[in-house]
Amino acid sequence: MSSRLFTTPEAAQELGVSPNHLEKLRVTGGGPEFIKLGRSVRYEPTALQAYVAARRRRSTSDQGGTL
Repeated sequence: MSSRLFTTPEAAQELGVSPNHLEKLRVTGGGPEFIKLGRSVRYEPTALQAYVAARRRRSTSDQGGTL
């Protein structure tokens, strides 16, 4: 396994959000996929990239999905 795993604060910094925001998303859903290792939560870089890509929009009225 060569892929680096991000902690919550590191992932939050990569996404430009607060760690608290990521923690809330884990409870409510809608956040990036994460990995539970015992009590630790980790994020794969590809999961963060997919989360960002899924939120790409062309306008403020764009609800997402396919064109």
